Amino acid sequence: MSDFEPEDKALNPKFERIGYKDQVLDIINSLQLSSETDKHILKSRFLYEVLNYDSRRNHTKKYYNSFRFIVTVGSILLPAILSIGQMDPEKLPKNFDRFSYWASWTISLTVTACNGFLQLFSLDKNYFEYAITSEQLKTEGWQFFQLSGKYEDYEDHEEAYRPFCKSIENIKRKQVEKEFSGKGEVKKKNDGKKEKGFDFQKELNKQMEKMRQMEGILPDKNSIQSNLQPNLKPDAQESIMSMLSKLAPEKVQEAANKIKTVESIVSDTQSVIKNRPINEDVPDVGDKP
Repeated sequence: MSDFEPEDKALNPKFERIGYKDQVLDIINSLQLSSETDKHILKSRFLYEVLNYDSRRNHTKKYYNSFRFIVTVGSILLPAILSIGQMDPEKLPKNFDRFSYWASWTISLTVTACNGFLQLFSLDKNYFEYAITSEQLKTEGWQFFQLSGKYEDYEDHEEAYRPFCKSIENIKRKQVEKEFSGKGEVKKKNDGKKEKGFDFQKELNKQMEKMRQMEGILPDKNSIQSNLQPNLKPDAQESIMSMLSKLAPEKVQEAANKIKTVESIVSDTQSVIKNRPINEDVPDVGDKP
């Protein structure tokens, strides 16, 4: 074998126990990328994140399975001990009542504590999220290495390198958002522009414009009567006009008059504020003239 020929680890008798790190390192080193920096990024960002989530998953899995085992066994033993205590005392061993009391108390406390730790540290949620994120990263990596799936349209690994990095960052960002959901939320602003305050005058004008349009909702009585079809009978025309008269167009006109009154008050107030001297003292309500 030549010194420059890479070692085929598949020939190693212990190949079945080679971890994910050893497998992927050989593949990353053999990729044809534009620079060595890209390979170092794959090792530091992709491979490290996979190993990191694998480690966190295994660490959480150890406590998760231990607590779940204790809760399951305790939930089985507790009713069994209590049911034995219902037997005839003469058939039970001596001091069994004292033993059953303390055993039930210990099992109940242990089960409650383990269940509380599961909920407090969210071991079940974290275990599943770490496992899912790790598998998503691995799947994304194998698709990139094989140029399959979403990367099947790319000619080589160099062309698929940037989309792959983007996918890895998206998976990492989603995991961080799940892990720290509701903490340190930042209010996003469009294109870095300042958020505008509430424009009272603009909103008032909009509402007044809507109210002005109400004046044209109901046509007057003469226009309705002239547009009625000539072939309608007089009694039909009278019934239609009576129905329209119930719509009370005078109420719309009354609302329009109120709008005009509000507009005049706002206009007068704005003119007074505009023409008033800046250093003029504002009299108190309780001051006498």
